[in-house]
Amino acid sequence: MLRYTLMRLGVFVGCLLVVWGLVYSGVVPRGLGDSNGMWVVLLALVISAPISFVVLRKERDRASLQVVQRVDRMKANLEESRSQEDVDVDDDSARAQSQAPQTS
Repeated sequence: MLRYTLMRLGVFVGCLLVVWGLVYSGVVPRGLGDSNGMWVVLLALVISAPISFVVLRKERDRASLQVVQRVDRMKANLEESRSQEDVDVDDDSARAQSQAPQTS
């Protein structure tokens, strides 16, 4: 998961540098007034999103598989914990019933 995040950040930084270079050279228009920095960042975000979607598809699938495996493992641990609690409760109630005085 960390690898995918770092790769996604790398694609964004690369796009940011390219967009900054294009704005600085005058190929892409500058923002209005003092919005130049925000314009560059937003344009880089818009460009890097589809690039990341296509280029990082395999890595995203690998990260998704890791997340699914982690969730399945947590569900199994939770279910095991619940079944253990049920056994403990059943043992306690059986012990309590056997120790209770019986009146006839």
